[in-house]
Amino acid sequence: MQPRGRIVVGVDGSAPARAAVVWAARLAGLTGGPLEAVAVWEFPCLHGEHGLVPPALDGFGPERRAAAILAESAGLAETAAARAVPLRRHLKAGAPGPALVAAAGGAALLVLGNRGRSTPPDAPLGTVAQYCLHHAPCPVVIVREPGPGGADGL
Repeated sequence: MQPRGRIVVGVDGSAPARAAVVWAARLAGLTGGPLEAVAVWEFPCLHGEHGLVPPALDGFGPERRAAAILAESAGLAETAAARAVPLRRHLKAGAPGPALVAAAGGAALLVLGNRGRSTPPDAPLGTVAQYCLHHAPCPVVIVREPGPGGADGL
């Protein structure tokens, strides 16, 4: 990886994504490159008798939830980095895989957790991570949630 290269990290609030944020922040601290935390949200639709319709749920706010996850992840990154790291936050709407691949354009590295919040616990790799591995325009690092010993590789 080139020194000072931009590092993009995808966040979704899952334990593997939090581990990815810590890993990416530590690497950015070592290389001096900027870090971009990206949270992606979608408004789910249900298939009804009139086609695809958004659910009518009081207080349901996927964009608001993604913004909260992004803020939490930014705080985690700032704590994890050994020194001050330029940190940018991006909140994007759309399908997570394509949005993260687009965000990684021109980046030195894309960092992701091995599986997200909706992936079954026994699955080694989630669908978003698989998509990004196949389509990202830069190298991809997949970070697993630290085990009981807490070793995270950096």
